Amino acid sequence: MIPRSIYVASTQQGAGSLLISIGIMEMLKGSYGRVAFFRPIIQDSGEKDGDILFMLEHFGLAMEYEECYGYRAEEFISAYANGTDDDLCKSLLVKINSLYERYDFVLIEGYTRAYISSSFDFDLNLKIAHNLNTLYVPVINARGKSADAIISEAHLIAEAVDDEGCIHLATFINRCDSGIIPLLTDHLQTRENELIYLLPEVRELDTPTLRMVETALDAKMILGNPEQRQHLVSGKKIAAMSVEHYLEHIDTGDLVIVGGDRTDIITASLISFYGKSHPNISGLLLSGGLQPSSFVMDLLRDFSEIVVPIFSTRLDSYEAAIALEKVKVQLSAQSTRKISLAKGLFDNNVNKELLSERFGKETPDILTPMMFEYRIFERARSDLMRIVLPESNDERVLRATEILLNRDIVRVILLGSAKEILYKSAQLGLDISRATIVNPEDPVQIEYFAQKFYEMRRERGLTLPAARDAMANSTYFATMMVQEGMADGMVSGAVHTTADTIRPALQIIKTTPDVSLVSSIFFMCLDTRVLVYGDCAINLDPNARELAQIAVASARTAMQFGIAPKVAMLSYATGGSGSGPDVDKVREATLIARDLRPDLPIEGPIQYDAAIDMKVAEQKLPGSLVAGQATIFVFPDLNTGNNTYKAVQRSTGALAIGPILQGLRKPVNDLSRGCSVDDIVNTVAITAIQAQNTKGES
Repeated sequence: MIPRSIYVASTQQGAGSLLISIGIMEMLKGSYGRVAFFRPIIQDSGEKDGDILFMLEHFGLAMEYEECYGYRAEEFISAYANGTDDDLCKSLLVKINSLYERYDFVLIEGYTRAYISSSFDFDLNLKIAHNLNTLYVPVINARGKSADAIISEAHLIAEAVDDEGCIHLATFINRCDSGIIPLLTDHLQTRENELIYLLPEVRELDTPTLRMVETALDAKMILGNPEQRQHLVSGKKIAAMSVEHYLEHIDTGDLVIVGGDRTDIITASLISFYGKSHPNISGLLLSGGLQPSSFVMDLLRDFSEIVVPIFSTRLDSYEAAIALEKVKVQLSAQSTRKISLAKGLFDNNVNKELLSERFGKETPDILTPMMFEYRIFERARSDLMRIVLPESNDERVLRATEILLNRDIVRVILLGSAKEILYKSAQLGLDISRATIVNPEDPVQIEYFAQKFYEMRRERGLTLPAARDAMANSTYFATMMVQEGMADGMVSGAVHTTADTIRPALQIIKTTPDVSLVSSIFFMCLDTRVLVYGDCAINLDPNARELAQIAVASARTAMQFGIAPKVAMLSYATGGSGSGPDVDKVREATLIARDLRPDLPIEGPIQYDAAIDMKVAEQKLPGSLVAGQATIFVFPDLNTGNNTYKAVQRSTGALAIGPILQGLRKPVNDLSRGCSVDDIVNTVAITAIQAQNTKGES
């Protein structure tokens, strides 16, 4: 019997079972359509369990909170005292079996030892896991321990798991000091047939954010923007001295506690932040319920941006400082920076392919949005490509850059002044130090690119001065980097128009030999499948030959991302049921597309309902290899395609990834100017996969 659950359990408080659960849950969601999360025992406080709330929201689990836990700690202690704990274990088994009936896989996170300190002289997690016949994953806290102590603990835990008769999937040793990792690696690698993963200590994961402080102190943000709530609070200072002495004592990342009437300190903090060689504090906490006067508040709001968020609390300075020491670091679905760090830590230190083989990963027929995103991230990570982002002045691009670097999805190249980019990222509380920064104003590089561009286009009337002017444009500069092999792909459009992105690509990179136009597709991620829509962004009214090329290019793109191509050439008529210029165009395009790619299943003209619904297909076009099961939908014109993709996106809540450009010799992709950070991350990952395929074809 293949186990259908994994039990993650910390061996002591602070080991990081949630971090490991996040990494494993992402793997499970990348392989299974329906995954459940369960905690056998939760703490007794009246608050809801933070780990359960995080999993439900971040991974979008279709579960009620009450389904996600068995009992509270006091119930289990009482049952143990009365000798009825076996009955509770049996009840847990009933609850887990109920989840098995409705879900493909169950991730179980064990109780935290702090909940039940010394009530038991045995490992309750192991006992529960044994009764559930689940795969077992112990998590060891290595913080502050010697290599010998950690090795001994790993041996003892392995023996305990074997003695209990549990199925030992892997051991995670978390929060390792960097100095002992080589020692542990040398010793633990000799352990046969046992997966042991070492994860280094990442201080940021244990550092509170302004959001956590705001919640714990019941504070209120009076100036700032929501993104600043993710700033890390690495220290605290109480400002009770003069300005000149205050500025000598603050450090980057400090949360400064100060009375709301100390306008001098507030102003000095803002000035210090704008000073490029001075510390950047994370925020100001105004104590005692005091706030600056309305005149001062209006003055602060007149700044071009509020670089230092300001909070107010009713606590006095001393009470606030004491409360800060007790702030609990708890991941929430809003902790996007910490989440990317946690996932990156897991990704970079765990052989996920080997781990998934151990728990019998399936490949179901369905493909959910989370599965698709997981797969494109894994594909991108398998061979890191260099993707240039020319719009480094945009905050969303910098935030996406940090996520891409944390997750090790691509090698990011940013265009701009290194000093200005790093300064702005510091203001945003971001770490993009691993990004490569290229100065597009370098006169030597501009001249080199201008000469190249001039040679390409001089027969079309381009002059050398005009070529130099073009290379002063960041999009042209970035496109030339791709052409010259200094980058593997480019993503732009957060600030620039689609034309600004495509024009340089057409002039410099040009199309592949088998196509004469650039087109686009959207990946439409529905609940259980991913469809390809084209062209919904570029070509206004393609003729029959162009429509055929869009179909062939869309099929090629789909195959690059593991989607079996079944192409529907859409029209308002199916088969021979209608006529007219628009239907005739699609009919001709279908014949041309079949001639170009006789190996592909291509059907047209066909209506959307007949293409996607098998019952309709059986009535309108029986026997078709595409009808009712199409994966690629080619729209007859931009008006139809653009409106349809937006209607499906807004009506069904589908995740629309794109537009993804196709037909270019090297990958360049366009963003919407209203794009989100996640849109940028997804598009960069897709661009990287296109670059991998381009490299394979070259």
